[in-house]
Amino acid sequence: MGKRKKLSADKRKEANKTLYFAKANGVPSSPRKMRYVVDLIRGMEVNRALAVLKFSKKAASENVEKVLRSAIANWEVKNDRKADEGELFITKVFVNEGVTMKRMRPAPQGRGYRIRKRSNHITLFVDVKPNDN
Repeated sequence: MGKRKKLSADKRKEANKTLYFAKANGVPSSPRKMRYVVDLIRGMEVNRALAVLKFSKKAASENVEKVLRSAIANWEVKNDRKADEGELFITKVFVNEGVTMKRMRPAPQGRGYRIRKRSNHITLFVDVKPNDN
């Protein structure tokens, strides 16, 4: 690794020390279905978001709940304390498209239909709301 590249990598690592996030890569669900769930909790307080995810009927909500719990735990480890009630909020959350597995399904007259099994990457950031006094 060159010196310039190492300096920028070190700078990026220092910036990440003040960010509290969690990622899940390769979640086996289509990004479109996952974004419906993510849109439900964007900007919410974390305890309220956990309740919404727990009682959601969408199958994708289990994966988002797991990532949210991980982000809360990351915040608690970096700050050496437990999060108070109503303190943490979801600041950013987004879903990117992951690897698509391509499979073939038999079709009439010797043809084959292509099946695309999509996956996605979830990234969720939590932080304390800034006081606007």
